[in-house]
Amino acid sequence: MAEVELTTEQADSLRRELVSERSHLEAMLKLSKDGARPVGLSEPIGRLTRMDAIQQQQMTKATRAGHERRLRLIESALNAYDAGDYGLCRECEEPVGYRRLQARPEAPFCLECQSQREST
Repeated sequence: MAEVELTTEQADSLRRELVSERSHLEAMLKLSKDGARPVGLSEPIGRLTRMDAIQQQQMTKATRAGHERRLRLIESALNAYDAGDYGLCRECEEPVGYRRLQARPEAPFCLECQSQREST
């Protein structure tokens, strides 16, 4: 089924969602900054505690990487909104679809193009 372009109201609502999510991710990145620091070898802690601290640091780094990746997508989506291209697939330039954008407002590709990218 061919998707239709977003209405102004839909695009504006999705933009507000993107701005809100951007603020949330920026706050999460700020809060997790200390947790991603390397565990110092000179810290007077036991071996198991050090291993736990290193594992926690690695998990924090992975979470931060996911947040940073999503933040880049959100920034790109907001730039597309400002350019008048929001809601259009970057691959085929067809509408992405409102239901998909409601689930992931930063989605740069329609479902068909996303599926093709994931299958290769």
